[in-house]
Amino acid sequence: MPKLNLSQRRNKPVFSQVSDTNKLEKLLTPRFKRPAVRLTPSPYITEKNITKRWEKLTSLTDKNALLDSQSLNDADLYNKNIEHYIGTVKLPVGIAGPLRVNGLNAQNDFLIPLATTEAALVASYNRGSQLITAAGGASAILLNEGVTRTPVFAFQHLADAGQFVSWVVTQYDHFKQVAESTTSHGKLHDININVDGNQVYLVFEFHTGDASGQNMVTIATNEVFRYILEHSPIEPKDAFLDGNLSGDKKPNAHTMRHVRGKKVSADVHLSRQLVEKYLHTTPEAMVKFGQMTTTGAALSGGIGVNAHYANALAAFYIACGQDAACVAESAIGMTRMEVSEQGGLYACVTLPNLMVGTVGGGTSLPSQKACLDIMGLHGNGKAKALAEVAASLCLAGELSIVGAFCADHFSRAHQKLAR
Repeated sequence: MPKLNLSQRRNKPVFSQVSDTNKLEKLLTPRFKRPAVRLTPSPYITEKNITKRWEKLTSLTDKNALLDSQSLNDADLYNKNIEHYIGTVKLPVGIAGPLRVNGLNAQNDFLIPLATTEAALVASYNRGSQLITAAGGASAILLNEGVTRTPVFAFQHLADAGQFVSWVVTQYDHFKQVAESTTSHGKLHDININVDGNQVYLVFEFHTGDASGQNMVTIATNEVFRYILEHSPIEPKDAFLDGNLSGDKKPNAHTMRHVRGKKVSADVHLSRQLVEKYLHTTPEAMVKFGQMTTTGAALSGGIGVNAHYANALAAFYIACGQDAACVAESAIGMTRMEVSEQGGLYACVTLPNLMVGTVGGGTSLPSQKACLDIMGLHGNGKAKALAEVAASLCLAGELSIVGAFCADHFSRAHQKLAR
């Protein structure tokens, strides 16, 4: 048998499955027969549609696990949130806190609802929250906000692109009027231009009030996009509503120095005694851990440096009716720790991509509204406070997990709570 190189060794299980080429061809050949299972033509929620969908599903699973009486009674409430509805998935929700936040917009001791199936997660955020509260609370500031959509236009030549840009820069007031005609809450805040040869990317940045705003911004930008196609003195050969420059639901480096959603910074000063009492380690050990893991993040090509923002944000977003896919972009940022002049620990986090809202989306669904109500953060005028709470929660998680690694408690906690 010939020797395998390293890449072949890694894929040896795959090679063993494909040794029979006839079998491989049969498995991978397209099949055009009619599917055995079909969806209802209508995606909407009606009792008739739900019944039809379950005609095919009852032989596969227990209907009551997804469509219990509550899910059936509340079905109409989900019509603007989902298509082809068959029921609800129940996730356990835990409470962490109290977390004291001293923010420009959030001023309270918050009990934080977190929806997760990961044991030890709520316990970790609970410990970090109580530590921060014992230190007098986290300071938090919403630094900036804006949601973007980035249409792209392609021309024959760079000169055409230049003429297009010369026209665009004279049209801001028109674009603003057209965009804001589609929404009572969204405001066009800025337009940036990025030229790449014969392609022009326009970055439309909106303030979206108390909504997270992705749909709002898409609709408003589409109206401007149509206006441009009708009125531009230079006709593009190709044009698309989004050129993937916005960073929508993708980790991206641009917003590390700018913003998408809400940009928040939060910090806390911890005495040495509090670090030892709650985390069973020292400020020096935590700072050293931060230094070494920053190098690790650089070696792995990470965007920003943090331990696990995604844990907090995924559980928080799901519990509170946020768009969970936005964790992909929201979970980047910077965590930094220093030994203070008094020998304690200074810790801060900055998150530039918090996509949160307190109206719209899933925020008014029964369970999600209940979670926002626990914090007193449902409805108009609360989104900025929600962002400051989210950043403070991430700070609590960073302190707790770094402390666990430094005290060699990380694995022990998972063994105790997850088994």
